[in-house]
Amino acid sequence: MALSSGLVALSLGLAACGGGGDDGDGGDGAGYNAAIENIVNPSDKKGGTLRMAISSDIDSTDPGNMYYAWSTNFVRLYSRMLLTYPAKPGDEGRKPAPDLAEDLGTPSDDYKTWTYKLKRGQKYEDGTEIKAADIKYAVARTFDRSVLRSGPSYFADMLDAGDYKGPYKDKNLDNFKGVTTPDDYTVVFHLKRPFPEFNELVNFSGQTAPVPQDKDKGERYGLHPVSSGPYKWEGDYTPGKGGTLVPNDQWDPSDPHRKQLPAKIEMIAGLNAEELDNQLLKGDIHVDLAGSGVQDNARKTILTDDKLKEQADNPVGGFHWYLPINSEVVPNVECRKAMIWAADRDAIWRAYGGDVGGDLATSIMPPDVDGREKGTDYYTKAEKGYKGDVNKAKEALQACGKPEGFEVTMLYRSDRPKEQAVAVALQQSMGRVGIKLNLKGYPANTYVTDQFGSPEFNKKNNVAIGTFGWLSDWPTGYGYLWALTSSDAILPAGNINISMMKDKQIDDWWDQAYETEDPAERAKLYNQIDDRFRSEAYVLPGVYAKSLMFRPDSLKNVFFHKAFGMYNYSTLGVE
Repeated sequence: MALSSGLVALSLGLAACGGGGDDGDGGDGAGYNAAIENIVNPSDKKGGTLRMAISSDIDSTDPGNMYYAWSTNFVRLYSRMLLTYPAKPGDEGRKPAPDLAEDLGTPSDDYKTWTYKLKRGQKYEDGTEIKAADIKYAVARTFDRSVLRSGPSYFADMLDAGDYKGPYKDKNLDNFKGVTTPDDYTVVFHLKRPFPEFNELVNFSGQTAPVPQDKDKGERYGLHPVSSGPYKWEGDYTPGKGGTLVPNDQWDPSDPHRKQLPAKIEMIAGLNAEELDNQLLKGDIHVDLAGSGVQDNARKTILTDDKLKEQADNPVGGFHWYLPINSEVVPNVECRKAMIWAADRDAIWRAYGGDVGGDLATSIMPPDVDGREKGTDYYTKAEKGYKGDVNKAKEALQACGKPEGFEVTMLYRSDRPKEQAVAVALQQSMGRVGIKLNLKGYPANTYVTDQFGSPEFNKKNNVAIGTFGWLSDWPTGYGYLWALTSSDAILPAGNINISMMKDKQIDDWWDQAYETEDPAERAKLYNQIDDRFRSEAYVLPGVYAKSLMFRPDSLKNVFFHKAFGMYNYSTLGVE
């Protein structure tokens, strides 16, 4: 996730991308969409309080136990990883780059062993040096889903670790064979099978942020994770309310991917979405952490006020807002087809903001994924004005033996008004053919761990469909689709394969992909998986997201980061 070239190179990059200087009085190119490809208001001025807010809460402040895109963006303020994304706008920001590591990982000839060398002298907030064993321990923690329920499961799936259950059940780290540390500055990953994209995986994952074993408190570690970045937690994080970050004097300022400008960073959780927008427009809040754009009222205000519009950006975000259909709750493919035929695609598109909210999707992978193909519309049409096909839906209901329809539950994130509007629109459109949706909303911070991402919860509560969104973990078909479609990805909590796909054909294609070295050939397999995902009616495609984001005049070093699908958080300053 970033280039190890030092602060001098970053300062040069700021000058090249929107004007230089420290005065903080605004940079060249400010205006509508100025921060999509350029850095707006470049500045190295220190001081001030940066106020960041979210309408729900963070899934976890533990870098090994988070998966929301905004969380993995935010965590870089207090955590460093082996690799990380460069703090750069445009495509340069999506390339793997060294962070704590000296360079990218070196693979063996068969791509089953990957070696990383650590920089020396990197320290935690207490002055203790970061060692290879701390990286190994951080990865080992991810094997225990009973403790770390929210993070990705790539390491547990890929590493050759036998039946290792994690350090909370086995405290002897020597028994974890998936990662070895020949010395204090060498980390070696041992994979079950070849994987040429492993640098991309390590680059994406906050799970290589070092954790000292003697400081780990399991689930409670997230209340005060030990800092290796430019900021540290002042006291403990308070779930549902937030916390405060202050400068970490042990951080190495040669870090090329972060700055230490604000004197304090306040993270505010649980602020109503519309009130958050109001404070954002007034400049009382500087950053909407969710990064998915303002709500409907603020959107109208911004687009009808020339001054406010100059402080807004409407980039293609890389997210796909789609709706997975649970194949265990609705096992008959014809019943799933009926749900898709009945869906009002136009209403979904309008709920997300119409033209400024994105484009109607065909494939599940969005256009910015390498090698992605447009895909075929199955059981729907990706057209503005398309309200569904009632006759086709009724034919599918007849074919599935439910001519009068059926009753299921639909979930949505209650703190996201756009998703509630989507749920209401689908309830109305599916009701036309007798498919009754009972709507239930839950907060975003528990939505994936405890509700929609819990197979047991969905089965118990007859949950067949829900709102969801996905940004590629890294911009290949594997980085986008594996967690959504592989049977190996199904988890008891924090599950992303919400469709509960246990499709042998798709699993066979994943096995082929591991053995395929040529990226173009792998892309063909990924497109086949995408096509089957849709043709078997496991999913209702939604909208390739655009977000209308707002940047107060007082916010410095603002640019859209393509890897996170929102503004970059690691270099922000404030007037």
